[in-house]
Amino acid sequence: MLVAAVWYGGVYLLGVSAALMFLGARELSRICNRANLQAPLPLMLAGCLVLLMFTYVFRDGFPGPAIITILTMYLVTVVKLYPRFTPLDAAIAFTGTIYVGLILYFYLISTLGDGWIWLVFMLACTWASDTIAYLVGRKWGKHRIAPTLSPGKTVEGAVGGVLGSFLTAALILYFNPALPIAYVLLLGMLVGVAAQVGDLVESAIKRQAGIKDAGGLIPGHGGILDRFDSMLFTAPLVYYYVGQIIIT
Repeated sequence: MLVAAVWYGGVYLLGVSAALMFLGARELSRICNRANLQAPLPLMLAGCLVLLMFTYVFRDGFPGPAIITILTMYLVTVVKLYPRFTPLDAAIAFTGTIYVGLILYFYLISTLGDGWIWLVFMLACTWASDTIAYLVGRKWGKHRIAPTLSPGKTVEGAVGGVLGSFLTAALILYFNPALPIAYVLLLGMLVGVAAQVGDLVESAIKRQAGIKDAGGLIPGHGGILDRFDSMLFTAPLVYYYVGQIIIT
């Protein structure tokens, strides 16, 4: 589904990104409930809808008006519902909304010049990082990188993930020689790092709730957040790096 969305782009990609965001918000709201924290799903979905509308209109990251609108909406809810909904609850809901809203950067990457190339770049490098980090970690991993959060993650696997993303970037350069070599190779390495940070952040969220998977929507993978946790960090990175450094 995601590959088809990348192929057709435009409103179709925005729709798929929005669906993933709403499903991610549903999972995150449930995780917060498991951790005895409040992140009401209707409120988070309303915030996601605001992000979606402003992203489509402005097509420039998360514009200030969207952030201010969501923050104001959540704080007004505190005033109306306190003490059933506190400032801490608003902070959790706000952070969660922005977190799952990062999925919209899939669509934003497509609005860049040669956006489909950068979308493929982000997906390929992220998947390569995740896959090779897993394989190298299973084969040679000895030194735990974050044993409390994710006992299976190792320093050796992390190095392998960065290398896998770097080599994937080099492969993309081979088929697109007009791209700036140094900048693209550096971006490949950064994507490898960001992918693993995104994975660890989601692990921290799940550990807080004492669960293994964010959901069960995708057989063999868990939930939306389990499958797209790395891309929540790599997509914004690619969007801003390409838009601010390569294209300019």
